[in-house]
Amino acid sequence: MNNELEFLVCATLIGIGATVVMDLWAIFIKRCFGIPSLNYAMVGRWIGHLPSGRFTHESISRATPIRGEGVIGWGAHYGIGIAFAAALLACVGIEWARQPTFLPAAIFGVLSVAAPFFILQPGMGAGIAASKTPQPNTARLRSLMAHASFGVGLFVAAWVVAISHVS
Repeated sequence: MNNELEFLVCATLIGIGATVVMDLWAIFIKRCFGIPSLNYAMVGRWIGHLPSGRFTHESISRATPIRGEGVIGWGAHYGIGIAFAAALLACVGIEWARQPTFLPAAIFGVLSVAAPFFILQPGMGAGIAASKTPQPNTARLRSLMAHASFGVGLFVAAWVVAISHVS
């Protein structure tokens, strides 16, 4: 397999796998602790307003619904997971996918929380790092835990890809 194709295959498989781990974490905390996860339809609504030049909302839940917002939001969720996996591979090199180690994945997962803190949450009306929410520190901790689970998922998915000899 040539390097470009290997990179794309690994980024896709690792990104999807890491996002699945993140989603399993969300299911776990919802079932065990009653903590709801992000409604990806609202992410789709936010994305659906971008082409019209609307980048921020007072409250995304009160914004005009977008046709297919659930599909858009879930598609973006997995697409972003793939993009983050590609960014990790671009930073550490494709060799990491052949012999993954935990620390780079964990660090990258935690650092990826910058995206919701500085892009998604402000755009959806929650403020920078959820500053406009009723319990900002709780919201921040939940985001951090979700992205830490994504980091664990990056490692687990890379390990599965490596032992499957996909790379």
